[in-house]
Amino acid sequence: MATVFGSQEQFVDRRSRSTGDEQYEGLNRRQFSNSYNSGRPEVDELARAVDQYKLQHRRRFITYEELYDVMSQLGYHKD
Repeated sequence: MATVFGSQEQFVDRRSRSTGDEQYEGLNRRQFSNSYNSGRPEVDELARAVDQYKLQHRRRFITYEELYDVMSQLGYHKD
């Protein structure tokens, strides 16, 4: 166990897997669920296209300009 800075009080490091449950197979809470089932096919298509763009360009977040480019590639345009 580690100690809190400036004191001898100990705390439990909950990040460690020393709970005896070494076979834990659950999801990491930081993972996002699949949101491609919105009930609207066009929204799902856009979500997949944005994710694909992020993977190809190694981007975690995209700008509005990049979003516009993705939408244009899908065939959307302003009349």
